[in-house]
Amino acid sequence: MKYLIAADLHGSYYYGQLIIKKFQQHQADKIILLGDILYHGPRNDLPKGHDPKSLATLLNTHKDKIIAVQGNCDAEIDQMVLDFPILAQYFIIEINKRNIFFTHGHTFNSDNLPPLNKEDILVHGHTHIQKNLKYDTHTYLNPGSIALPKENSVNGYMILDDNIFKWYDEDDNLIDSLTV
Repeated sequence: MKYLIAADLHGSYYYGQLIIKKFQQHQADKIILLGDILYHGPRNDLPKGHDPKSLATLLNTHKDKIIAVQGNCDAEIDQMVLDFPILAQYFIIEINKRNIFFTHGHTFNSDNLPPLNKEDILVHGHTHIQKNLKYDTHTYLNPGSIALPKENSVNGYMILDDNIFKWYDEDDNLIDSLTV
């Protein structure tokens, strides 16, 4: 199974369109959205192409392909306009006997770990910064924000294809990779 993983759209219809384009280009099976989908939040500037209503309509046309978790900027009102579930705090898939724990990052993160084994991988957004870090207790990955990158990160996303994570910028330049 091939997944496109993106975080922190924050209402950007422009970057929502880009994610759908990348999803089709990479011929992925599913899109994983790591929260903060429609609302930009009080600490963020408006992202390019901020239009949460159009973004909701766009994402709803791909509702059968999207797996999402709730971010700190997502609320029940957002769920009312989205036709796919967004209020789960996390979900887990298994690859090569390793659990991949997907969450937004405001609750579970490297400072507040969910129950993980040493071989497991924690994937979250929230910080808007791409990460690929191996700790004694787990591996931590972050696609960064497609719409509002911070701290010299780029507008980016990840692809998980079988057992390989790849980070890309919006222009399809490979930034990093990890085989699990």
